[in-house]
Amino acid sequence: MEHDFWHKRWAEQRIGFHQETVNKLLKKYFSALDLALGTQVFVPLSGKSTDMLWLREQGHGVLGVELSGTACDAFFTENGQKVEERAVGDFYLWSFDQVALLCGDFFQLTSQQLNQVAAVYDRAALIALPAEMREAYAKKMMGLLPKGVKILLITLEFEGREGPPFSVSSSEVFALFSERFAIEQLVVERPSDGKDVGRSEVVWLLSDKPSEL
Repeated sequence: MEHDFWHKRWAEQRIGFHQETVNKLLKKYFSALDLALGTQVFVPLSGKSTDMLWLREQGHGVLGVELSGTACDAFFTENGQKVEERAVGDFYLWSFDQVALLCGDFFQLTSQQLNQVAAVYDRAALIALPAEMREAYAKKMMGLLPKGVKILLITLEFEGREGPPFSVSSSEVFALFSERFAIEQLVVERPSDGKDVGRSEVVWLLSDKPSEL
Protein backbone atom coordinates (compact mmCIF):
# COMPACT_ATOMS: atom_id res chain seq x y z
CA MET A 1 0.00 0.00 0.00
CA GLU A 2 1.56 3.24 -1.17
CA HIS A 3 1.52 6.58 0.64
CA ASP A 4 -0.89 7.95 -1.95
CA PHE A 5 -3.54 5.47 -0.81
CA TRP A 6 -3.66 6.92 2.71
CA HIS A 7 -3.27 10.53 1.59
CA LYS A 8 -6.25 10.04 -0.71
CA ARG A 9 -8.35 8.43 2.03
CA TRP A 10 -7.77 11.41 4.31
CA ALA A 11 -8.26 13.96 1.54
CA GLU A 12 -11.61 12.38 0.66
CA GLN A 13 -12.47 11.86 4.34
CA ARG A 14 -12.98 8.13 3.77
CA ILE A 15 -11.88 7.39 7.31
CA GLY A 16 -14.29 4.76 8.55
CA PHE A 17 -11.42 3.42 10.68
CA HIS A 18 -11.56 6.59 12.81
CA GLN A 19 -13.50 6.24 16.06
CA GLU A 20 -15.19 9.34 17.44
CA THR A 21 -15.11 8.04 21.02
CA VAL A 22 -12.37 6.47 23.11
CA ASN A 23 -11.96 2.78 22.39
CA LYS A 24 -13.75 0.73 25.06
CA LEU A 25 -11.14 -2.04 24.98
CA LEU A 26 -8.39 0.48 25.64
CA LYS A 27 -10.27 1.73 28.70
CA LYS A 28 -10.90 -1.79 29.96
CA TYR A 29 -7.45 -3.31 29.45
CA PHE A 30 -5.01 -0.40 29.61
CA SER A 31 -4.22 -1.23 33.24
CA ALA A 32 -2.65 -4.51 32.06
CA LEU A 33 0.35 -2.45 30.92
CA ASP A 34 1.02 -1.51 34.57
CA LEU A 35 2.70 1.78 33.67
CA ALA A 36 4.20 4.30 36.04
CA LEU A 37 2.68 7.77 35.84
CA GLY A 38 4.49 10.12 33.48
CA THR A 39 5.82 7.41 31.20
CA GLN A 40 5.40 7.71 27.44
CA VAL A 41 2.99 5.68 25.28
CA PHE A 42 3.68 5.27 21.57
CA VAL A 43 0.69 5.17 19.18
CA PRO A 44 1.71 4.04 15.67
CA LEU A 45 -0.41 5.12 12.66
CA SER A 46 -2.33 7.27 15.10
CA GLY A 47 -4.56 9.25 12.73
CA LYS A 48 -6.50 11.79 14.79
CA SER A 49 -7.54 9.28 17.43
CA THR A 50 -9.14 10.62 20.61
CA ASP A 51 -7.53 7.65 22.36
CA MET A 52 -4.41 9.83 22.59
CA LEU A 53 -6.26 12.40 24.69
CA TRP A 54 -7.49 9.65 27.00
CA LEU A 55 -3.96 8.34 27.44
CA ARG A 56 -2.78 11.83 28.35
CA GLU A 57 -5.62 12.12 30.87
CA GLN A 58 -4.32 8.97 32.56
CA GLY A 59 -1.09 10.81 33.29
CA HIS A 60 1.07 9.72 30.36
CA GLY A 61 2.99 11.43 27.64
CA VAL A 62 1.88 10.38 24.16
CA LEU A 63 3.96 10.05 21.01
CA GLY A 64 2.09 9.28 17.80
CA VAL A 65 3.35 8.76 14.27
CA GLU A 66 1.03 9.49 11.36
CA LEU A 67 1.69 9.72 7.63
CA SER A 68 -1.06 12.23 6.85
CA GLY A 69 -0.54 15.91 7.60
CA THR A 70 -4.30 16.31 7.21
CA ALA A 71 -4.84 13.92 10.12
CA CYS A 72 -2.21 15.59 12.31
CA ASP A 73 -3.67 19.04 11.70
CA ALA A 74 -7.21 17.75 12.32
CA PHE A 75 -6.23 16.20 15.65
CA PHE A 76 -5.07 19.48 17.11
CA THR A 77 -7.59 21.73 15.35
CA GLU A 78 -10.58 19.62 16.38
CA ASN A 79 -9.33 19.68 19.95
CA GLY A 80 -9.02 23.45 20.01
CA GLN A 81 -5.26 23.82 19.64
CA LYS A 82 -3.32 25.77 17.04
CA VAL A 83 0.04 24.07 16.65
CA GLU A 84 3.00 25.03 14.51
CA GLU A 85 4.85 22.18 12.86
CA ARG A 86 8.63 22.01 12.76
CA ALA A 87 10.99 19.77 10.83
CA VAL A 88 12.71 16.99 12.79
CA GLY A 89 14.78 14.78 10.52
CA ASP A 90 12.48 12.99 8.08
CA PHE A 91 9.39 14.14 10.00
CA TYR A 92 7.40 17.18 10.96
CA LEU A 93 6.71 17.44 14.68
CA TRP A 94 3.38 18.70 16.03
CA SER A 95 3.09 18.89 19.81
CA PHE A 96 1.05 20.37 22.65
CA ASP A 97 0.51 19.50 26.31
CA GLN A 98 2.21 16.09 26.50
CA VAL A 99 0.94 14.91 23.11
CA ALA A 100 3.39 14.89 20.19
CA LEU A 101 2.75 13.69 16.65
CA LEU A 102 5.52 12.88 14.22
CA CYS A 103 4.12 13.41 10.73
CA GLY A 104 5.83 11.07 8.30
CA ASP A 105 6.53 7.45 7.38
CA PHE A 106 6.61 4.98 10.29
CA PHE A 107 9.33 3.03 8.50
CA GLN A 108 11.65 6.06 8.69
CA LEU A 109 11.56 6.19 12.50
CA THR A 110 14.78 5.75 14.45
CA SER A 111 15.30 4.09 17.82
CA GLN A 112 16.48 7.43 19.20
CA GLN A 113 13.06 8.94 18.51
CA LEU A 114 11.43 6.18 20.58
CA ASN A 115 14.01 5.90 23.36
CA GLN A 116 11.60 7.24 26.03
CA VAL A 117 8.74 4.92 25.12
CA ALA A 118 7.50 2.62 27.91
CA ALA A 119 4.52 1.09 26.11
CA VAL A 120 2.82 0.86 22.73
CA TYR A 121 -0.89 1.06 22.03
CA ASP A 122 -1.73 -0.40 18.62
CA ARG A 123 -5.39 -0.44 17.67
CA ALA A 124 -5.18 0.67 14.05
CA ALA A 125 -1.64 0.05 12.78
CA LEU A 126 -1.11 -3.70 12.36
CA ILE A 127 -4.62 -4.29 11.02
CA ALA A 128 -4.24 -1.42 8.54
CA LEU A 129 -1.44 -3.18 6.68
CA PRO A 130 -1.52 -6.04 4.15
CA ALA A 131 0.33 -9.23 5.07
CA GLU A 132 3.69 -8.41 3.50
CA MET A 133 3.78 -5.03 5.24
CA ARG A 134 2.71 -6.49 8.59
CA GLU A 135 5.90 -8.55 8.68
CA ALA A 136 8.02 -5.50 7.88
CA TYR A 137 6.10 -3.46 10.48
CA ALA A 138 6.69 -6.02 13.23
CA LYS A 139 10.40 -6.29 12.47
CA LYS A 140 10.75 -2.51 12.44
CA MET A 141 8.84 -2.18 15.70
CA MET A 142 10.93 -4.80 17.48
CA GLY A 143 14.10 -3.13 16.28
CA LEU A 144 13.00 0.35 17.38
CA LEU A 145 11.65 -0.17 20.87
CA PRO A 146 13.81 0.11 23.99
CA LYS A 147 14.11 -2.82 26.38
CA GLY A 148 11.27 -3.48 28.81
CA VAL A 149 8.48 -2.14 26.61
CA LYS A 150 5.00 -3.67 26.65
CA ILE A 151 2.45 -3.54 23.83
CA LEU A 152 -1.34 -3.44 24.09
CA LEU A 153 -2.40 -4.73 20.69
CA ILE A 154 -5.94 -4.97 19.33
CA THR A 155 -6.55 -7.09 16.24
CA LEU A 156 -9.53 -8.18 14.17
CA GLU A 157 -10.39 -11.70 13.02
CA PHE A 158 -12.92 -12.42 10.28
CA GLU A 159 -13.34 -14.48 7.12
CA GLY A 160 -11.79 -13.11 3.95
CA ARG A 161 -8.74 -11.12 2.96
CA GLU A 162 -10.33 -7.80 2.15
CA GLY A 163 -9.18 -4.65 3.89
CA PRO A 164 -8.15 -2.39 5.37
CA PRO A 165 -8.76 -3.18 8.12
CA PHE A 166 -7.36 -6.67 7.60
CA SER A 167 -7.96 -9.84 9.55
CA VAL A 168 -4.92 -10.90 11.59
CA SER A 169 -5.02 -14.41 13.02
CA SER A 170 -3.72 -15.49 16.40
CA SER A 171 -1.07 -17.62 14.75
CA GLU A 172 0.16 -14.60 12.79
CA VAL A 173 0.47 -12.50 15.95
CA PHE A 174 2.74 -15.18 17.44
CA ALA A 175 4.72 -15.54 14.20
CA LEU A 176 5.28 -11.78 14.00
CA PHE A 177 6.19 -10.96 17.59
CA SER A 178 7.21 -14.07 19.58
CA GLU A 179 10.90 -13.64 18.73
CA ARG A 180 11.05 -10.78 21.23
CA PHE A 181 7.82 -10.77 23.23
CA ALA A 182 5.91 -13.07 25.55
CA ILE A 183 2.35 -12.97 24.19
CA GLU A 184 -0.85 -13.19 26.21
CA GLN A 185 -4.36 -13.10 24.78
CA LEU A 186 -6.46 -11.03 27.17
CA VAL A 187 -9.89 -11.31 25.58
CA VAL A 188 -11.84 -12.13 22.43
CA GLU A 189 -14.96 -10.06 21.89
CA ARG A 190 -17.52 -11.02 19.26
CA PRO A 191 -19.95 -8.19 18.39
CA SER A 192 -23.45 -9.41 17.64
CA ASP A 193 -24.98 -6.44 15.88
CA GLY A 194 -24.66 -4.23 12.83
CA LYS A 195 -21.78 -4.23 10.39
CA ASP A 196 -19.44 -5.99 12.82
CA VAL A 197 -21.30 -9.32 12.77
CA GLY A 198 -18.79 -12.06 11.98
CA ARG A 199 -15.84 -10.07 13.29
CA SER A 200 -13.98 -10.64 16.52
CA GLU A 201 -11.80 -8.11 18.31
CA VAL A 202 -8.85 -9.64 20.11
CA VAL A 203 -6.82 -7.88 22.78
CA TRP A 204 -3.21 -8.91 23.31
CA LEU A 205 -0.57 -8.04 25.89
CA LEU A 206 2.99 -8.35 24.60
CA SER A 207 5.70 -8.20 27.27
CA ASP A 208 9.41 -7.99 26.56
CA LYS A 209 11.15 -11.27 27.33
CA PRO A 210 13.97 -11.09 29.89
CA SER A 211 17.37 -10.65 28.28
CA GLU A 212 19.38 -13.86 28.11
CA LEU A 213 22.68 -13.80 30.00
